[in-house]
Amino acid sequence: MEEMEEELKCPVCGSFYREPIILPCSHNLCQACARNILVQTPESESPQSRRASGSGVSDYDYLDLDKMSLYSEADSGYGSYGGFASAPTTPCQKSPNGVRVFPPAMPPPPTHLSPALAPVPRNSCITCPQCHRSLILDDRGLRGFPKNRVLEGVIDRYQQSKAAALKCQLCEKAPKEATVMCEQCDVFYCDPCRLRCHPPRGPLAKHRLVPPAQGRVSRRLSPRKVSTCTDHELENHSMYCVQCKMPVCYQCLEEGKHSSHEVKALGAMWKLHKSQLSQALNGLSDRAKEAKEFLVQLRSMVQQIQENSVEFEACLVAQCDALIDALNRRKAQLLARVNKEHEHKLKVVRDQISHCTVKLRQTTGLMEYCLEVIKENDPSGFLQISDALIRRVHLTEDQWGKGTLTPRMTTDFDLSLDNSPLLQSIHQLDFVQVKASSPVPATPILQLEECCTHNNSATLSWKQPPLSTVAAEGYILELDDGSGGQFREVYVGKETMCTVDGLHFNSTYNARVKAFNKTGVSPYSKTLVLQTSEAGTHETKPMKDTDSEEQTLPFPVPSERLPLRRMSPFSSTLNLQPSFPGRSYFDFRSSPHQLSLHSSLQSLNAPGCNFETQSASYSQLVDIKKLLAVAWFAFDPGSAHSDIILSNDNLTVTCSSYDDRVVLGKTGFSKGVHYWELTIDRYDNHPDPAFGVARIDVMKDVMLGKDDKAWAITEGGITKGATIGVLLDLNRKTLTFFINNEQQGPIAFENVEGLFFPAVSLNRNVQVTLHTGLPVPDFYSSRASIA
Repeated sequence: MEEMEEELKCPVCGSFYREPIILPCSHNLCQACARNILVQTPESESPQSRRASGSGVSDYDYLDLDKMSLYSEADSGYGSYGGFASAPTTPCQKSPNGVRVFPPAMPPPPTHLSPALAPVPRNSCITCPQCHRSLILDDRGLRGFPKNRVLEGVIDRYQQSKAAALKCQLCEKAPKEATVMCEQCDVFYCDPCRLRCHPPRGPLAKHRLVPPAQGRVSRRLSPRKVSTCTDHELENHSMYCVQCKMPVCYQCLEEGKHSSHEVKALGAMWKLHKSQLSQALNGLSDRAKEAKEFLVQLRSMVQQIQENSVEFEACLVAQCDALIDALNRRKAQLLARVNKEHEHKLKVVRDQISHCTVKLRQTTGLMEYCLEVIKENDPSGFLQISDALIRRVHLTEDQWGKGTLTPRMTTDFDLSLDNSPLLQSIHQLDFVQVKASSPVPATPILQLEECCTHNNSATLSWKQPPLSTVAAEGYILELDDGSGGQFREVYVGKETMCTVDGLHFNSTYNARVKAFNKTGVSPYSKTLVLQTSEAGTHETKPMKDTDSEEQTLPFPVPSERLPLRRMSPFSSTLNLQPSFPGRSYFDFRSSPHQLSLHSSLQSLNAPGCNFETQSASYSQLVDIKKLLAVAWFAFDPGSAHSDIILSNDNLTVTCSSYDDRVVLGKTGFSKGVHYWELTIDRYDNHPDPAFGVARIDVMKDVMLGKDDKAWAITEGGITKGATIGVLLDLNRKTLTFFINNEQQGPIAFENVEGLFFPAVSLNRNVQVTLHTGLPVPDFYSSRASIA
């Protein structure tokens, strides 16, 4: 009932309607308020002039608001008739309901008549405060509008229901507050009186008990007011005009304007319209019910938004804290590298100081000795030693040649930190709105016919399913460590083919790939099993899918099919370094048996041919594998010292400095038996080269073997044209050296374990050429088989 109160208040005065009248637009006004907002119109707009001109069609003529300038477009309130002397331009005011209305143009003359009977100014006009429709009154004035008796009755019942609490009618002394009302007995009861006087049994069991407020509304406390006809005030409404949609009396039908209209019985139309209103209320009730449920949902959303906001803020703080922690850890790592570089520079400079001090002491001693010899007056004795002294002086002078007095280390730190990409990423850090309607990409398919291993590298190729409609923005390739360990990412990008270099020889790797886009990541593809070559073999290994039978893959894989390469030695952590696209990591060299070897493998890979089922060619296969048990590689310019000079496709190496510099091979070995040779192309002034193996982090500016990261042999019977052989047997963990095909003593080093790279240290007086793809010497193979 309280929500209905706004419907019972006048839009002008803001109070409950008093003697409400119904305007032709179906809105209501208090009769007194209607009189207050009347506006006088010009004589030319009077009803008589309009009817005389033939334009009048009814007793209540609506004005053209645009022509009459009743209110301006810039102001939603009502204005006066601008320009007419009879209507002064008086500012409008707001009613308590927020509707702008006019005060009366002039105070009404004092009269003792009721507002309905008081005279109305001639040619008056009234504008509905709610729909802004204007109309001109006829001679009857406000008496021409029907009174809304129903609205009066509703207001009476509402005001009565808002009165003091209802009391029990059967209490003897102090009446208690009523709790129910019996509609049949028309009596209000409190709970004790209801149990005593109105028990729920017998004839009283059929009585209907309702709440007191509902009982008061249903109770007709005031006599019904009968509405009378507006044209014939002494007649009651008896019929309903269907065309005009209003009640009429019998005189309206006989002599009035409704005589030719269709009319129906007032009671029948009353019931019909009640039924229509009830049906319309049912639909409105459904909407109101939906609105209440919607409000409950919105209130629940407010609470959920608050909870989600707290949770999201906590997640955001945790993510930012994780970034800060990662940055602090990286800061500590970078500081450790700076400290390491600092210690390295100090060590190099101190070593050079020590070395230069010793040589300076020797030179000074030689000079003092030569000065004393010059003082000798015995010519024959002087001539006996002068030639040797002259040679020693020249040799010592040569040792102080160019570069000896040059610092081996600069004072500047070559480390530079490029933080611009990270700063840009931080500035671009923002929330990503993920649309749930956008699906993740389909699972990629590994193309087994294009996947293979070659030496210690593996090439993998994949594609999206043919019927996939969701585009992938990129792919993530993962490999394990070759020992059944965890998978780790080795490539992230848009390419669909990748070659991973630097794997262990004679090892089994598992590979898988997945696709991603802005929505998320697809499931992993099937896991592919990769077998690298034994002892660095040159053959292409079959690959098999864990869910399919083993397949023999074609050989060789053309180098132009390898657009993307990643070097990833698995000794400790992945070291991803991009190589040049379109180049094979291993350099193939022509050999007398290369063409026949290739033909043999092609025949073995022919359709219908299987390595394991062809017993006739099995021995031939063993021989071929024996010939192929070699690794092809070259020197690595990327890891070499800056003074190293490479030529002959990185197979020949020399140096631009008098000091020893280190250069490594491209391929690292952690398993198998490997043999390579180096020939001495230039050997001047008795230099001191060293040959052997080293780890990836060996010092590059001192002689090989000066630190604990290298194992090498220095000069001993080495001359120009000599051949030095290096045999690394990681199965037996030994390192052996050969000079001109003769083993130099017993095994040079034992317990050699880890990842090793071929290594050489030399200066400008030495030039060597590397020879790879060589089989293990026969005498060593036979000795190893006997052992």
